Amino acid sequence: MRGRSRAAYMISAVAEQFQIHPQTLRLYEREGLLKPSRSEGNTRLYTDDDLERLEVILKLTRDLGVNLAGVEIILNMREKMEAMQRQVEEFIATLNEELASRAKAAFEPEPRNTLIPVADLSQAPRPGARP
Repeated sequence: MRGRSRAAYMISAVAEQFQIHPQTLRLYEREGLLKPSRSEGNTRLYTDDDLERLEVILKLTRDLGVNLAGVEIILNMREKMEAMQRQVEEFIATLNEELASRAKAAFEPEPRNTLIPVADLSQAPRPGARP
């Protein structure tokens, strides 16, 4: 959660902050674009993540003229791209750990108390003996 507080904002405060009608927020919720949590009294509570998502929705609709169906597609694609990005980052971290482990193993000195195979000397010619 990137160090954010778990603050929650009521619909009236969010509507005022973003200069939109509360009915617009309810529409976004009906369309599945926003999913605010609910208090025990069933009041909508918007988190910082909800507000960040709302900013994206408003940028798409107000500034770029995207309709709500398009907004839904774009948001879904963003979520999939973020998930793929996390997978790539996890893969790279795992790969880096493996490479570091192999590099460390390649440069470690061999242990001193290891057994070294010795050729069978019983069949070897004796020094000074003629073949």
